[in-house]
Amino acid sequence: MSRIYLSPPDINQKDRSAIESAFDSGWVAPVGPDLDAFEDEVAQRLNRNYACAVNSGTSALHLALLALDIQPGDRVICPSLTFAGCAFPISYCGAEPIFVDSETDTWNMDPDLLESAIEALLAEGNKPKAVIVVQIYGQCAKMDSILSICNAHQIPLIEDAAESLGATYQGKPAGSFGDLSFLSFNGNKIITTSGGGMLLGNDQALVEKARYFSQQAREPVLHYEHKAIGYNYRLSNLLAALGRSQLTDLDNRIAIRKKHFEAYAQSMGHLPGISFMPISSEGIPNYWLSCMILDGSKTKVSRDDLIVICDQASIEVRPTWKPLHLQKVFQEKQMFGGAVSERLFQDGLCLPSGSSLSDKDREKVISTLSNALK
Repeated sequence: MSRIYLSPPDINQKDRSAIESAFDSGWVAPVGPDLDAFEDEVAQRLNRNYACAVNSGTSALHLALLALDIQPGDRVICPSLTFAGCAFPISYCGAEPIFVDSETDTWNMDPDLLESAIEALLAEGNKPKAVIVVQIYGQCAKMDSILSICNAHQIPLIEDAAESLGATYQGKPAGSFGDLSFLSFNGNKIITTSGGGMLLGNDQALVEKARYFSQQAREPVLHYEHKAIGYNYRLSNLLAALGRSQLTDLDNRIAIRKKHFEAYAQSMGHLPGISFMPISSEGIPNYWLSCMILDGSKTKVSRDDLIVICDQASIEVRPTWKPLHLQKVFQEKQMFGGAVSERLFQDGLCLPSGSSLSDKDREKVISTLSNALK
């Protein structure tokens, strides 16, 4: 029995041909025409002026923090309901992550709690040096409010669009907000370069500073000269060729994932105790993952029961993100709010959503879940 995965890489013959062409060109290092073109094409799609392709979204965020000169002891605010890679780079810089809870309309950072966190830190004499907003599960946060708050306090904003390439907010693309933004092209994302990411922005000096650090901080001289600590973060030209091919199929993949979400919601959204991630009228998501919530007081099985049942049927489902303030590595860090993200983690379930998921396999997922719930 073949296993149905959550969001596996979707690779076609065109992608294979693109990589073969890059091989044949002789450009196999982290430099080359496909790398340059990939940066230009993604920047154009996101209405950004500059881009730097790197080996992961985590690397891109680390570079963003370095470009903004985040130092040991600085405070950086980020949401709690997200992957740990959003907070790890803060620690790489020796800075302190400050966590903020989600709101229920989009599951993203709560603007009111963000304002409270900033005001509390200001009262302590610890003005935050940056705010990171995450567009969770492919849907944008309340960006107008968050941008307004950051601008009012003159705090740089970094947009984590790792999960949301192709989504929009008020007609503007995810990844186009903030002083800097970044993407992930990990194998489970809507398009992939195997591993990979990209940092984007409209301030040339910031992006070029990040590019400098990403290339081992090598000075522009013939010999190897270094005046700062650098990092080996650049993306391979081969993988950029894969990314260029994948990017041409982005809109089709969004349409397929939307179809999955609608099929799940229509088939199970009416069942007692079952609801799905709300879709905000302020934007259009990319439907990266379809997520449902169980009210255990109204269902015959728990969220964890469903995970076991699906595993026995060779179906991969996962809990929603465990809030970072509940992670042992961050449990001593400051948190504003917490009830919303804790509830979403306790009762949330991510369903198979990949663009390669067949209608037949999706029906198997629906049947397995529906039978268990009924």
